[in-house]
Amino acid sequence: MKALLSIVLLLAFGAYAYSEYTPEQIAQWKESAEKGEIWGQFNLGFAYANGNGVPEDDKEAVKWFRKAAEQGYAAAQYNLGVMYYKGEGVPEDYKEAVKWYRQAAEQGDANAQETLGDAYNRGNGVPQDDKEAVRWWKKAAEQGHPNAQFGLGSAYFFGRGVIEDKVQAYAWYNIAAANGDEGGKKFKTLVAEEMTKEQIAEAQKLALEMIKANPKLMGD
Repeated sequence: MKALLSIVLLLAFGAYAYSEYTPEQIAQWKESAEKGEIWGQFNLGFAYANGNGVPEDDKEAVKWFRKAAEQGYAAAQYNLGVMYYKGEGVPEDYKEAVKWYRQAAEQGDANAQETLGDAYNRGNGVPQDDKEAVRWWKKAAEQGHPNAQFGLGSAYFFGRGVIEDKVQAYAWYNIAAANGDEGGKKFKTLVAEEMTKEQIAEAQKLALEMIKANPKLMGD
């Protein structure tokens, strides 16, 4: 149901993202959650958000995500932000969504950083600010987040928040594409049409140097 939530769970809990939760797991998480344990609260919130092992219930999902988020768990803060952004289980509220995204982003959560960059790019819940969008995308991109890498490529391509630079744009699109981002694949071709062969070679070299300097650019 919720692609962004699925990404977070996959990163945090691996195989759970692809399995049907058993009654035993749900019971274990409920017991843990009611004791105030973060992992139980988060997993239970995810189960309700996706109707996995329990009937789908966005309000229950929000309830348990909030409990974990208020204890400072970044993945729960991010997911709570998603619920507010989409108006699922709570009234749609971009400002509240950004509040939770920011808390997770400041803890280093790449999904939250990328999404906060998107919020600044679009002016959703915050004043539109290209430089802030670039700042948060860069943080996520450096952790291997392909959507953020694509965002950075576009910032350089259009000169939004940074000085227009086709070489930098191509390099970031190239890295995003290597990480499976379809936009990166498409725009790498488009920007190449506006570049000389020498510039393309320079951009390819730059991308390799960037990856060598920071292997995390290629994700896990």
